[in-house]
Amino acid sequence: MNEELNALNAQFEPMLEQIKELFFEFGIKNLNMDEISRKLGMSKKTLYRFVKSKEDLIAKLFEFEENKGLRLSIDIGNQDDNAIEKLFKVSLLVYEEMKRFNPMIMFELRKYYEQLFNEFHTRKLAQISTSMQLNLKQGIDEGLYRADVNIEAVVALFINYLIEIHNSSDMCKTINLSFDDLFKVMFENHIRAISTPAGVAFFETRKKEISENLKNNNQ
Repeated sequence: MNEELNALNAQFEPMLEQIKELFFEFGIKNLNMDEISRKLGMSKKTLYRFVKSKEDLIAKLFEFEENKGLRLSIDIGNQDDNAIEKLFKVSLLVYEEMKRFNPMIMFELRKYYEQLFNEFHTRKLAQISTSMQLNLKQGIDEGLYRADVNIEAVVALFINYLIEIHNSSDMCKTINLSFDDLFKVMFENHIRAISTPAGVAFFETRKKEISENLKNNNQ
């Protein structure tokens, strides 16, 4: 039974990527299971081999995104980079993900799948928190972050900044700033606030490339 379930999940993963793109393009409410199956080029009966309902589909999509994010975070954590390099790579992943979840998608998830969304959101924040704590400890050990940094407080503030930036579309229009501009300022302020002189010096040598990476990832 488990082998059969694992085989089904393996078959369904590529479809989840397609379904995610469909939701980004058309919205969640606008697509029912008939339309999703048709756009995937399969019968609704075949689609129901993998999911029980649209709500089950949303739950599986959340699980898929969560697992993918965890794998990428672990991969970055295992790389032979210092803490500032790793923080940028993880932050860029979060940044890219948040940019895709436009206000309409977020509104629909909260309105029609509130419990699923809240559970996913809680797990995602916990995942980011764990990654940040490991990063801060590494940076302190490397002498790039200050030894007197309050890890719990810094993590809480960083996550709050990410959330505020994601909800800042109206502010961006008012002050003529892009999401990218806010992210770059937030990231630099965070690094300068927690770093030793050695950490700041390293960041200065990488600042231009970090900005270029952000620019390239937005094209």
